Amino acid sequence: MKVLTITLNPTVDKSSEVANIKPEKKLRCAPPKYEPGGGGINVSRGLVRLGINSTALFTSGGRTGKLLEELLLKEKVDILPVNTQGETRENFTIVDTVSNEQYRFGMPGEVVSNEEVNKIIDTISNFSPFPEIVVISGSLPPEMDAAVLKQITAIAKQKKAKVVADTSGDALTAILEEGVYLLKPNLGELSRLTGIETLDNEAADEAAKKLIKEGKAQMIVVSMGPQGAYLVTANSCLHIPAPSVKKLSTVGAGDSMVAGMVSILAKNGSATQMACMGVACGTAATMNPGTGLFNVNDAERLYNWLIDKAVTVK
Repeated sequence: MKVLTITLNPTVDKSSEVANIKPEKKLRCAPPKYEPGGGGINVSRGLVRLGINSTALFTSGGRTGKLLEELLLKEKVDILPVNTQGETRENFTIVDTVSNEQYRFGMPGEVVSNEEVNKIIDTISNFSPFPEIVVISGSLPPEMDAAVLKQITAIAKQKKAKVVADTSGDALTAILEEGVYLLKPNLGELSRLTGIETLDNEAADEAAKKLIKEGKAQMIVVSMGPQGAYLVTANSCLHIPAPSVKKLSTVGAGDSMVAGMVSILAKNGSATQMACMGVACGTAATMNPGTGLFNVNDAERLYNWLIDKAVTVK
């Protein structure tokens, strides 16, 4: 199956290291490392590692936008940039090598004009042949109406694509007004969507089934961090445990999880295989330091361990 990922607020992630962060002192950092960033973009990067082709559609502006395009091409990601006047944002991560603490600074991004929004919509509508899977992931740029994502979701569904959503807040609410094939919330987001203030693992099953009954999604994989994930459909719930590994960083774990799931969807695998590969890739990402995604050998090893560990939840 062909895959299209959509990232409306991409970034170039800049990272470095320094010993002993202190205020009001000039800190001598290690040479910076530059990586592509943004939800859908990271999903496409992960899919390359898993041997699945995808096209990454994203906004691109200024020198940072050109750098983003170059970085993605180096990783052999097929790109479909939509040019904008505003400069593509740059996020910054610094690791204190003494305390091993990580500091993450996220920039808001530039405003995307109405004309540029129309260009994004037209680019998606005219994409041919239209992909069987569309992944909408990441945050919205400042001032962009969340209804844009509802419109994109409607276009994808009209063209018979399976929509996979991984975002939050108003953006996710707008997408779910149309309904998606696969949703990946964490417990906090599931709580917000269902209006259930205190949502533990046991209640997550019924909360997810409530959304499915309302037509918000056909399948929901609830990410629960160290507790693994629930795979919920209208009539079933499976618990996939998280393998015990040495965690070095959680950066990129969510995007890696989506990449793992989409890789199985693209190969027409089962729902259980999909969820297990998602947990495997998400867990593998935590084994890497800094801002890197998962190592495919780690992901495959964890998947082989997980595939017979899924347990039915009543």
